[in-house]
Amino acid sequence: MTSSGQLNRHIVVRFAPSPNGLLHLGHAYAAMVAHDFARSRGGRFLLRIEDIDSGRSRPEFVTAIMDDLRWLGLDWDGDVIFQSRRLESYAAAAARLRSMGLLYPCFCTRSDMRKLQEDGPQPEGPDGPIYAGTCRHLDPELARDRAATEPHSWRLDVAKAAAMTGSLEWVDERHGNQSSDPGRLGDIILVPKDTPVAYHLAVTLDDARDGISHVVRGDDLFASTGIHRLLQALLDLPTPIYFHHPLLLDDKGGKLSKSRGSASLSVLRTAGEDGYGLVQELRAGIFPVGISLSQA
Repeated sequence: MTSSGQLNRHIVVRFAPSPNGLLHLGHAYAAMVAHDFARSRGGRFLLRIEDIDSGRSRPEFVTAIMDDLRWLGLDWDGDVIFQSRRLESYAAAAARLRSMGLLYPCFCTRSDMRKLQEDGPQPEGPDGPIYAGTCRHLDPELARDRAATEPHSWRLDVAKAAAMTGSLEWVDERHGNQSSDPGRLGDIILVPKDTPVAYHLAVTLDDARDGISHVVRGDDLFASTGIHRLLQALLDLPTPIYFHHPLLLDDKGGKLSKSRGSASLSVLRTAGEDGYGLVQELRAGIFPVGISLSQA
């Protein structure tokens, strides 16, 4: 779907949902902010489907995403982009990081992680306990032998990577100039045991590949930007400008999410609600009863 009018090819923004469930009002707000950011600057607005997790992604959810956006009156430029068609580029980037000595195999299971918590409090990051680095301290030869036969993920040695790049900065149009702090999330997984690539590596590569000039996304991903900035430096990728917007919250102050059972847009659409009118209200700061905007 291509919008009419003159486009500023230098401004490129994307909306990148995962087709593992139906979109809800929080997605509508995020898509609207990204769409309007691009359109107000005469830029392009791309739709990218983050369908790496083949076990949870469903084609009917992809269809619903496109139907919901059309119902909301949010048009996109060009063909829909699918991450599942880019697996080779993710594997190549992971191999490059591995050759730089920055990835290490991790054999820890969920039960191992729970036991660590039970043994004593672990350092906390924005998304919960930070990985203690257990497998980072394994003898390299032993780790190689185990990796040949045991299921494992691949983690980024963040301290080693940060020492290689030195201090890094990035710009957020809402929050101002930022000094990168990749250690806030600890040694994140870049290649999980059961999927080809993790979010942090895939999104960094795709934003570069798609020529994204401005990453417009929610404040819940603000802390992740330090990791993305680090990966950009390691892989010689351009650094976009960021804009992290507030989130819609439910009546308990929690972020709207699929896992919390937030009402889907598809239900509203099939019930005959006015999607364009809904977006106009969101633009005006008018939210349904029980829904508020975060102040962070």
